[in-house]
Amino acid sequence: MLPRSLPRPAPPMAPLADLYHLTMAYALWRTGRHRDPAAAELFFRREPFGGAFAVGAGLGQALRSLGALRFSAADIAYLRSVLPSTTEDAFFDYLSTVDASEVTVTSVPEGSVVFSRVPLLQVKGPLLVVQLLETTLLCLVSYASLVATNAARFRLLAGPEMKLLELGLRRAQGPDGGLSASKYSYIGGFDYTSNVLAGKLYGIPVRGTVAHSFIMSFRSLEEVQPRVLSPLAGGKPMDLPSLAESWLQRDFQGLLDTYCVMRSGLPNFCAVALALHQLGYRAIGVRLDSGDLIQQSKDTRRVLRACGAHFQVPWFGSIPIAVSNDISEQSLEDFIREGSEIDMVGVGTNLVTCPLQPSLGCVYKLVEVNGSPCLKFTEEEEKMTIPGIKAIYRLYDAAGHPFMDLMALENEPSPSVGQELVVHILGRRGEATKVRPSAVELLHRMYLRDGQVYEELPSLQEVRSHAQASLNLLSPVHRQLRDPQPYLVAMTEKLHLLLAELQHASQ
Repeated sequence: MLPRSLPRPAPPMAPLADLYHLTMAYALWRTGRHRDPAAAELFFRREPFGGAFAVGAGLGQALRSLGALRFSAADIAYLRSVLPSTTEDAFFDYLSTVDASEVTVTSVPEGSVVFSRVPLLQVKGPLLVVQLLETTLLCLVSYASLVATNAARFRLLAGPEMKLLELGLRRAQGPDGGLSASKYSYIGGFDYTSNVLAGKLYGIPVRGTVAHSFIMSFRSLEEVQPRVLSPLAGGKPMDLPSLAESWLQRDFQGLLDTYCVMRSGLPNFCAVALALHQLGYRAIGVRLDSGDLIQQSKDTRRVLRACGAHFQVPWFGSIPIAVSNDISEQSLEDFIREGSEIDMVGVGTNLVTCPLQPSLGCVYKLVEVNGSPCLKFTEEEEKMTIPGIKAIYRLYDAAGHPFMDLMALENEPSPSVGQELVVHILGRRGEATKVRPSAVELLHRMYLRDGQVYEELPSLQEVRSHAQASLNLLSPVHRQLRDPQPYLVAMTEKLHLLLAELQHASQ
């Protein structure tokens, strides 16, 4: 494959860092260590929302951001104003040359199901640059993976048939958060977004109805202009309100009312929808936004079916029913358990703000410098890092489900199908066990090599499809959202020995 430079998105991303990265960069430059070869990895310590998995997302945007790793003249001028006055001019001259031309990145394919302690991506390059990328990469991957995982949980609860509409823009943490939520909710399994800008930028299908304020702004039929509508197949224009009245002559109660579904909203909808049908148009659905959504959906379906049967309009009884109103995971469980007639669910706050867990807690840790593995040593096992540049393998059982992610040192031989492997499962205090995989997958792919594109990034639709396929491969015991069986993550015997050796040397 011919190498290509990464595109440079605007604005430049180099200043998207915490101040101490620049302080450390200066120290590395002063000591002559800024070009030492180094490697770091990005991972999270616990699966979110009490589940057994996460969906890795934001990886494409993180890789694209490397194309913008450059300090502009304005950036340099600003850094001069915030770094100590004793900072040497030559350091700022050096910063103006910093880019990702020597950076190599391997990553799980975006949309993959991922697990705690397993690197989502690994970064190699000059030590100063590798450390400088920390905050940018964490910022772009952590929330993206969290909201994609949240969306995937909604999809798993809803099942494959129910349509999911993301409505979170007005509830999100600012416009950037709103765009990210729309994009990564789509990856996680939502079908549509109400966010027009997200539709424009990412090609996500957009959907929407009307607001209560629109309904409330009309007080009488005299305010409805224009009143006429031409038949879809052509012909003489007809007066739509008069036609609507003719369908329910005695029960017609005026314009659609926001406040009462059964006495106003639904009868008026039926009248107008049937009038539109006579002109060759077809209503696309109704939305319920308050009250007992389950019971109202059943009542609405009953009326729609009766109306369709009475007026001999067969499709009328299957008009889609959409609901909104602070929908949560619990809401979806209730809809399914109580046999609602709901076809589409709009989710806003409980999707984009991830109230059950507002942060994934990704971390970015150095694992090798100058060819020597390194680790953060702590008495708290969960926060101890695993040293060395790694190859990550996903092991599958005979049923085709992944049952373990195995971390090995980069230079170790790849495990083979049917091979008996001695592994050490994380969280079991070094306990060794034997496994025999029916299939083995090398999880990471190289996307960037010395600053050049090594493998093309997939499209958003390809990422979304991969996410659903990856979720479908999970065993039901790992896919269930309540009290799932923990997924196993392990290391090879050789990596375990290296970890023990470095732990002993650190004591």
